[in-house]
Amino acid sequence: MKKLLMIYWLLLGSAGLALAQSHVVKGKVTDASTGDPLVMVNVQLKGTSTGTRTDASGNFSLTLPSDKGELVFSYLGYQAVTQGVNDNMNVKMEKDNKQLDEVVVIGYGEVKKRDLTGAVVSVKGEELKKVPSTNVMESVQGKLPGVDITKSSGAAGAKINVTVRGNRSIRADNGPLYIVDGVQYENIQDISPNDIQSMEVLKDASSTAIYGSRGANGVIIITTKKGVSGKPRVSVNSYVGSSKVAGYPAMDTGPQYVALKREANHTTGRWNSVADDPLIFNASEVAAIQNNLWTNYADLLIHDGLQQDYQVGVSGGSEKTKVYLSLDYFDEKGLFKLDRLKRYSGRLNIDQIVNSVLKVGMQSQITYYDQNTRPDPLNQANKIVPLNLPYDEKGQLILFPNNGSMINPLADEQPNAYQNNFHITRTFLNAYIELTPLKGLSFRSNFGVTLDNSRNGIYASKNTIGRSTASSSRSQYNTGSKRYISWENVLTYQKTIRDHSFGATAVASLLSDQRDSSFLQGEGQLLPSQLYYALANNVSGIAVRTSYLASKLISFTGRLNYNYKGKYLLSLTGRSDGSSKLAPGNKWAFFPSVAGAWRIGDEAFMHKQHFFSDLKLRASYGIAGNDAVSPYSTASYLSKIPFSYDDTNSALAYGIGNQIGNKNLKWELSATTDIGLDFSILHQRIGFTADYYDTHTKDLLLQRTLPTSSGVGTVVQNIGKTRNRGIEIGINTMNVNTHGFSWTSNITFSKNKEEIVALADANTNDVANGWFIGYPVKVFYDYQKTGIWQSKEADQATKFGYKPGDIKVRDVDNSGVLNTADRIVLGKQVPTWSGGISNTFKYANFDLDVYVFARIGQWINSEYAAKYDPQGLENSANFNYWTPERETNDYPRPNASVSKDGTPFIKTLGYKDGSFVKIRNISLGYSLPSGILKRSHISNLRVYVTGKNLFTFSKVKDYDPERGGDLSNPLTKMYVAGLNVEF
Repeated sequence: MKKLLMIYWLLLGSAGLALAQSHVVKGKVTDASTGDPLVMVNVQLKGTSTGTRTDASGNFSLTLPSDKGELVFSYLGYQAVTQGVNDNMNVKMEKDNKQLDEVVVIGYGEVKKRDLTGAVVSVKGEELKKVPSTNVMESVQGKLPGVDITKSSGAAGAKINVTVRGNRSIRADNGPLYIVDGVQYENIQDISPNDIQSMEVLKDASSTAIYGSRGANGVIIITTKKGVSGKPRVSVNSYVGSSKVAGYPAMDTGPQYVALKREANHTTGRWNSVADDPLIFNASEVAAIQNNLWTNYADLLIHDGLQQDYQVGVSGGSEKTKVYLSLDYFDEKGLFKLDRLKRYSGRLNIDQIVNSVLKVGMQSQITYYDQNTRPDPLNQANKIVPLNLPYDEKGQLILFPNNGSMINPLADEQPNAYQNNFHITRTFLNAYIELTPLKGLSFRSNFGVTLDNSRNGIYASKNTIGRSTASSSRSQYNTGSKRYISWENVLTYQKTIRDHSFGATAVASLLSDQRDSSFLQGEGQLLPSQLYYALANNVSGIAVRTSYLASKLISFTGRLNYNYKGKYLLSLTGRSDGSSKLAPGNKWAFFPSVAGAWRIGDEAFMHKQHFFSDLKLRASYGIAGNDAVSPYSTASYLSKIPFSYDDTNSALAYGIGNQIGNKNLKWELSATTDIGLDFSILHQRIGFTADYYDTHTKDLLLQRTLPTSSGVGTVVQNIGKTRNRGIEIGINTMNVNTHGFSWTSNITFSKNKEEIVALADANTNDVANGWFIGYPVKVFYDYQKTGIWQSKEADQATKFGYKPGDIKVRDVDNSGVLNTADRIVLGKQVPTWSGGISNTFKYANFDLDVYVFARIGQWINSEYAAKYDPQGLENSANFNYWTPERETNDYPRPNASVSKDGTPFIKTLGYKDGSFVKIRNISLGYSLPSGILKRSHISNLRVYVTGKNLFTFSKVKDYDPERGGDLSNPLTKMYVAGLNVEF
């Protein structure tokens, strides 16, 4: 008992001593400019987890272990404050305008984010590296409001499709203009995401107007990294990932195919039992049926792919000389053999201050591609009769399985059978000289050159899929050369007079684009090892073609920016472009724009409210042009025509080519109105931007089909009108930020209504080309399938000329007759809306990023859904088809006497709702603590794992509908492990 009492008094004494040493601190936190109390401010003892928050009156009380130390006050939207401990603390916090003061790159200049008058989205380089990809544009899919990005296929190095605010042109190019370090650059896939400092997307006419005709479809500006003064900094970035097919639907198995063909012949009365199999299958197929031998060729063709990237960047320099050097190796192996891309690139950026008025520099990059591609083999794999084995007992390929007419889908993969190899070298150089002779005045001259040289060699032996019906091999050797030269001179002047700020920019530019190519072909190569070389030795089919294209664009631009008290902003732009592609008298056009903004949040009447942290209203209007047609569209050309006087004597003859020239060709014009609202609320906890735009395009550059009586095929004319209007929303939120844990979200939403307003004949639809007034450019126009005629509907089907088991379509006009008047627009190939949500979680040294992307309202023509052969001559997809014993509304009755093309309304089977939601990216990273890294001279080390394109949710089973309905080169999902190190 005495021992217990002693322990009790010792504990009580220790507690009393601790209380005697503790220290209570009280205080109040207010806004430095308004004096208003700040609620829920984090108050934390520096270097510890001890802390509290301010109450509704801005007051706080915190018990500390002693009267020593410093308190850190942090609050979203305000600059952090650190103060020594006092008994009664009065803390004033300044607003943090870092986001508004961020510099955004615009055409031929930079502005602070707060001074933007146009619709511009900016993405920092760190964001671009979150999704490992071949093309940097893929990494921002769904993250840029108003920018629609899709991948064309799953092949190595596949193209990325990008449109900004929908399709304006019907047949002219709708892709955006890419500007890299101030120079136009077509091949954005050359740029490593690790080399990019920032990306800006210019969307409205005011922002793009300074680029004139080149910016009609939006502008994407990429600024690469530059050197920094001081100690050299080295970064190493690498990742390795394994790619797998992102769902691929299966064709019929052997038994399923047998059942289909039996039913097709049962319909005609040729097959009634298994005893009749020899009547519809050959001897080899009968043996395969009896032994249950069949092959799924897709499984043999599709393999796991590989993607890896290794990049080293070095940045350094002095106060006057700054250098950035980067080397990158990228390797992607596709899902098929013979599908591989290797990219080697090097970048050197140098900036040199010569003296107080002169600065020079250059940005340069060289990129080399070594790429092997192949025709997609799945088309052959999906139609070949599966009742066979691909190899014989010795493991040798059976070229024509079961003695059939279809070649083995694995034929191209055999040694010396097929090769399609590209060698591409691109050199990019942009040199500049910049003079600042007076304060506020600068002159910069940029000279950019892009040299593109390519060679494509193709060899296909007679034992390949493409040559299976030919008697000899074919070799092709194609070369191409592009020379793009840009010379731009930019004069800028900045002046501030009391509350008035002026900025003037004048630009004169000359752009030259020259391209030539050659095509060589021969058949019957003597030695397979010679591939596509020594074409003169080919025994037949020698063909030679060459081509040349050239165009020039001369431009003069002026822009005036005005700012009054930082609250009222005005921008006026005018650009005059002259294009060599257009007709004399129509080569020049003037493109004006105007934009204004009102920073409501800076008004005096807004200072006493606490809901809005920032508020700005924007509006703009402008006209842009488009000359995106092939050079020489104004001229008719001659083509050689085979001609002879008699059966033995030939002669040379020439005629007008397929396309006749148009001497009246002029600019395609787009006028855009944009109204935007930017604001942040709750001390910048939530940031919001929204734009409404309306674009009217007229004088479309349209290739029009001419009647055969004209003697030519087509002509490019200025005919038709389109309209694009929609809304774009971007939301950034700070959901949680406390005790070392943060959760931020980024939400985007884009809704675009795209429609054709007029065509060649005013309000008349162009059914032949699938263009319809009031609908988008790309739609599906056909009969509407409503089911299959059932046995109980036999009498009604007969009235329409059909029978039970046939496809039933809607009688739109209720005429009692099914004809072309019953075709309607079933769906559009562009989405009704798209968007994404990205959530980033950080705790201690861990970071987790989850990104979800959606594309809703688009339709696809599913190749799989239409993969149905009612005759059973080829393999089919596994579908529930109609039989008298098993009636269904899915697919028509098999019929050996009716071909696929002869089956009424067979094309209606493929039209499907292609809307989808996908988990685009999940990435988990860990950064080593700085204390550990100091001993190894490493400033930062982060390891991460990423899952890309992991899950897709749609109505289309076992298929990723992002790329449309094609079965070739399926899209992939990828699992990645990566490393980022900085020294």
